[in-house]
Amino acid sequence: MSTLNKSKNLKTKLDIAKDWLPRYTGTKIDEFGDYILLTNFNNYVTQFAEIFKCNVNGIGKPMQTATNTQGLSIINFGMGSPNAATIMDLLIARKPKGVLFLGKCGGLKKSTELGHFILPIAAIRGEGTSNDYMPSEVPALPSFKLHKFVSDKVIEKKQEYRTGVIYSTNRRLWEWDKEFKSYLKKLSLIGIDMETATVFVVGLVNEIPRGALLLVSDMPLVPEGIKTEASDKMITNKFSDLHLQIGIEAMTEIGEKGEQIKHFKY
Repeated sequence: MSTLNKSKNLKTKLDIAKDWLPRYTGTKIDEFGDYILLTNFNNYVTQFAEIFKCNVNGIGKPMQTATNTQGLSIINFGMGSPNAATIMDLLIARKPKGVLFLGKCGGLKKSTELGHFILPIAAIRGEGTSNDYMPSEVPALPSFKLHKFVSDKVIEKKQEYRTGVIYSTNRRLWEWDKEFKSYLKKLSLIGIDMETATVFVVGLVNEIPRGALLLVSDMPLVPEGIKTEASDKMITNKFSDLHLQIGIEAMTEIGEKGEQIKHFKY
């Protein structure tokens, strides 16, 4: 046997995840909380650490994390569905009781405005990554009880939120494509992102309760609504604190109540 493989015998998916989760995040498995916030944004992690006076781990690693004393962690897993699948796979090493994705999305309906929140009832699996986990006929769904806690918090903050179907795509640059935009209009969608379907499907496979609270950051079906550096900065400055706060409060309340949010098998 090669000397490289003598120290560890990684035979199973769980064996690999236990080895890789600390390697990707710079965080020991037992340092993660029972509940996890996932995000694409490093500033959410630093804000979380400032709020709870805790350390940011994983600087220089692919993913950064922070954990408070109440058993809530946040992870910046990066952008795109492959990264979303990776973190949802690696989290089997910790077996979290609930995971909430805090992401941004493009709004695809006139009733959806910048700064609105979306709680997806489902996601269309246009990203392709989830096809490595489940047949295409399997819908990408959240754990609805988790979403109940999140919706209650949004209402408490007197904020607008919408429900509907999200389209997840691997294409980051598509706003120029008239044919693709026409296709999106036919599907009766409320928003588009890159990760939600993957989080839902890989969460299902790994038996991790999961949800998503998406912040509408742009209106990409019209040229004047396409995200720019300036518009994204405006949305971040105006709404990201509230986005993070809702996620923190919802997942903390779930932990405090100790309610079962995992779907049982038959």
